[in-house]
Formats: sequence, structure tokens, C-alpha cells
Amino acid sequence: MRPDRREQTADAAALRAQLRNVYWIGGGSGAGKSVIARRVAARHGLGLYATDDVMADHASRCAPGDCPFLGEFAAMDMDERWVNRSPETMLETFHWFRGEGFGLIVEDLLRLPTEPGVIVEGFRLLPCLVKPLLAAPGHAVWLLPTPGFRRAAFESRGSLWEIAGKTGDPERALRNLLERDRMFTERLREETQRLGLPAIEVDATVTEDDLDERVTATFGL
Repeated sequence: MRPDRREQTADAAALRAQLRNVYWIGGGSGAGKSVIARRVAARHGLGLYATDDVMADHASRCAPGDCPFLGEFAAMDMDERWVNRSPETMLETFHWFRGEGFGLIVEDLLRLPTEPGVIVEGFRLLPCLVKPLLAAPGHAVWLLPTPGFRRAAFESRGSLWEIAGKTGDPERALRNLLERDRMFTERLREETQRLGLPAIEVDATVTEDDLDERVTATFGL
């Protein structure tokens, strides 16, 4: 028997209460989420949970029935993933962009101590999935990098060709990846606006100190 609406509401309220000291930093790749999360967490004595670090673990824990797009992605070779498909198809079928495995993030967070709190960061934090878990709207923010900022960030890290360089056509793969990530960031922009959630535009004029201050202010820390 399916739970009625009152039971679902009660469950959601209980989950928000359990996650009341979780602060979420989502956004597009290359926006500086990891750096800002570390800075804010260290300054305010909070724990840190990086969703990128647990992707392999979550891929192994995700049941095939719950993660069909992950299964399809895992079966492809590098050219099938990044060269032979359009950026639009790559966007629509990428498992983490579809929210697959998000429940495992929540499971992990529920195992952590509720005090003093934790900052969770990563591109897997989709606004539509995070919003129902927020004890307060200001406990989440999304960083939205411009295409130029993203490319410069990848170049500075030495990771620009990390994926594309493993394909048979690195230049095409890189174009596909950058366009897919641009469209994903635009989707985040539209979704945060629609849901009334905080977002910060990140371009070359924004410093780490600026982002640190704005994220801290959003969180009310």
C-alpha cells in the first residue's frame, strides 16, 4: 500500500530536520565549488563531503534498475561517450545529470553526525532534488560559470584534455564536453530561477574571496 500524502509530508519534514545542518554547493563544472567548500568549511568548523570523491563507490552501489543511464554509459567506449554523440544527447543521457545515485548521497549524509554540520558540494546536486531537503532556502547555492571561466579553470588545473585526450578525436571530444557543460550550466540557471533558489554567476571578474564571502552570506554563517 502506498503512503498517503500526510505520511509523505511527515517523512519529508523528518528528512529536512535530519539534514538541517547540511549546506549544499552545486553548480557547473569548473566553477570553483571544491575550493570554496573547503574554505568555508575550514573557517566555520564544518565537515566536508565531496560528491566527486564518491562517484565510483556510488556507481558500484547503484542497483541496475535504479541507474539505467549509468549502465548504458559504463558499456560505452571513450569515443562512444565523447566523440560519436551530440552534446545534446550527452546532456540528456548522462546518469549523474539525470539524478541517478542522488539517494546514495542522502544515505551517506544521514550517517554523518548532525553537529556541527557539513558542506556537501558537487555538480550532482540538482536543484529539483535538493530543494525538498532544505530546512531553509539559504542552505544551498549554485555556482554558474561562464564558458570562458570554465575553460580557463580547466586549463589552470591541467585537466582540460584529461578526458578528451583518451579518445580518437580529442578536439571534437573537447568541443562536445565543453558544449555539454555549457548547456548543463544553463539548465541549472533556469532551474534555480524557477525554484527560487540562490545562484551566483562566476566569471573572470569574480575572485575566490568574492565567492567565499557571497557563499558565506547566503548560508548565513
